[in-house]
Amino acid sequence: MQYDLVSIPGYAVNEYVLVLAPHQELWKKIQKVKEDFFEKYKALNARWSKPHITLASFTQFEMMEERIVNRMKTVAMSYHPFKVELKDFGSFPTHTIFINVATKEPVRNLVKLIKPWQKLMRMDNDHKPYFPDEPNIPIARKLMPWQYEKGWLEYSHRHFTGRFIADTLILLKRRKGDKTYQVLQRLPLQNLPVDIVQGELFG
Repeated sequence: MQYDLVSIPGYAVNEYVLVLAPHQELWKKIQKVKEDFFEKYKALNARWSKPHITLASFTQFEMMEERIVNRMKTVAMSYHPFKVELKDFGSFPTHTIFINVATKEPVRNLVKLIKPWQKLMRMDNDHKPYFPDEPNIPIARKLMPWQYEKGWLEYSHRHFTGRFIADTLILLKRRKGDKTYQVLQRLPLQNLPVDIVQGELFG
């Protein structure tokens, strides 16, 4: 008898994204840019994706959730809140336009702390976790060539500034095949000494 893994309890497959999100005022400002892009260039992705910086994305069985959350909690407890500066626009040629993160190093250092746990995030060899090298906040992704060319012609000359304190890791999830993500866990960055973190987790 063939079983559909997605329908067996515990074997449900979800997509997860670990992100940093701007405060509400800045979130609304970025969302307005995304809405404007949608109105002009009809890129659906610009409308329904929400403003955030992706630290990691992966596909995994639901039964691994608790272990993953616990590991991310260790990372969050040991890392310090930091300022994120946003400046103007950038692009990945032919498919993506984004807001630049000017202060890349604190984000990259945070990703370095997450990477050692990537085995937990890997469902199999066909589903390896993804860690972006270039921190950014996407305006629109998966663009068609004409959308990218016309959009980038405009946005390469536009300016944008913003800043926020990154003080929480947010783990999002959605059932494979769904469109929208739900918040699974918010993990505050606490900058605690390692021995306190270990005591909290294993004491």
